[in-house]
This record gives sequence, structure tokens and C-alpha cells, in this order.
Amino acid sequence: MTPIRFAVAAATLALFAIPVGGQAASPVIAAAITDPGRPDKDTAQDASRKPAEVVEFARVKPGDTVIDIWPGRGYWSRIFSKVVGPNGKVYAYVPAEIADFKGDPVGIAKAIGAEPGHGNVVEVSDPLASAPPAEMEGTVDVAFTFENYHDMYDPFMKGADVAGFNRAMFKLLKHGGYYVVVDHAAPAGSGLSHTNDIHRIDPAKARSEIEKAGFVFDGESKVLANPDDPRTALVFDASIKGKTDRFAYRFRKP
Repeated sequence: MTPIRFAVAAATLALFAIPVGGQAASPVIAAAITDPGRPDKDTAQDASRKPAEVVEFARVKPGDTVIDIWPGRGYWSRIFSKVVGPNGKVYAYVPAEIADFKGDPVGIAKAIGAEPGHGNVVEVSDPLASAPPAEMEGTVDVAFTFENYHDMYDPFMKGADVAGFNRAMFKLLKHGGYYVVVDHAAPAGSGLSHTNDIHRIDPAKARSEIEKAGFVFDGESKVLANPDDPRTALVFDASIKGKTDRFAYRFRKP
């Protein structure tokens, strides 16, 4: 991080001036987001991803155990690592079905835990619907996935059992724990028909199948919504990239 960015981050943290619904973010979340150790490639995405609002919505707190599902290059894993702190843990979970993807996603997830200040991040890679180890059942506070739930249905996932995955998340979570899904919205009523061509999913379809696994719908955030998005363009198209209409749903294990 450059000296100028460090100074700006420090001033922001001192004022706790990251807004969340018109209010300042909690000091813990503000500290995680203004951490001068965050790489530039992460902070460059903050305007689009609104991490303060999303982490508040996900109800991640110090001491929690969090699963960052499909962590990509580690954007959320790094933030969660700082929020949960030394008494918490973050599992950077890479589905085994994508372990051979270009860029070595498992290696990237493993490297996060070796970064300074992120020793509480642990890489995990198993087939999508694997039953969790008995000792892990009921130990997780928050399971989180960002813009990847739709991908679980795509051909490169080799017919992975998404319903089985949701049931596995149900087993992993503590009673009262949260399953948070953020994804690109497809047109209402389209179901799974656009998961592969334009990388979107009908929010109602995602909600219904997660509830079928036993979860109770606990809330929705509109912080990443964009009513001007017709929901018909490929999410990587330059005209809409970073500005898609995204739903954010929080589910609770009773």
C-alpha cells in the first residue's frame, strides 16, 4: 500500500467513517476494511462490493468461524480474517470440482493463510456435496458465498449436487448460524436457465432450494441492487460489469 493510501486509511479508521445504511460501520469492520495490508487489487473492488455493508449484513463478528465458499483471490477471506480476529477462524473453501482450474484456486486459497496477519485462514477443498467431518458439524457461525452460487450449476462443476451442498452447509452451521448468499439476479421466473450463458440465477429459485435444505429466510439487503439492470446481459459485459443487480439473502439455521 502506498504512503498516501496508508494515511487515508488511517484517517478513515480514526473516524470510523465507513457508512453502513447512513451510519458508521462498527470499529472492527472499519478496521478490517481500512487495513493497510489489504492488496490494491482488493481495495479496487470496494466501490462495487460495498464490503462494510455486506459484512454487517452477514453478521460476522470477532471470534466467529466463517466459511468463505469459493474464495477466488481471497477478497472476502482477508476481510473476514481481520473481523473474526485471533480467536476466530476462516475456512477458504474451494470446491474440488474446480481444483484444476487455471490459476490454481487451491494454491491461492492456501497462500492467504501464509500472508502476514491472516494465519487464521485455512484452505479446504472437497467435492461440493461432501458430508462434513463429524467433528465439524455444528461449529460454523457463518457460511458465505459471493457471486458464485449460480456457478455450482454450470457444466464445469460436472453435475455437482447443489442440494446436497446446501444440506452440508446446514449440518456445518451452529443452531442460529447464518448462510449468506449474494449473486447476480436473473429475470424473475427464469430459474436456472441463465446460470451458464450470462452467469445469473433467479433469486426466487435460489431462495426456494436453500429453504428446502432446512434454512429459514432471515433477511435481505438491497445494498447491491441495481433496478436499472435489465438482468439480461452477461455479467462480464463492460456495460454492466460491477453494476449488476445483485441480491443478498441471509438464511438462518433454526
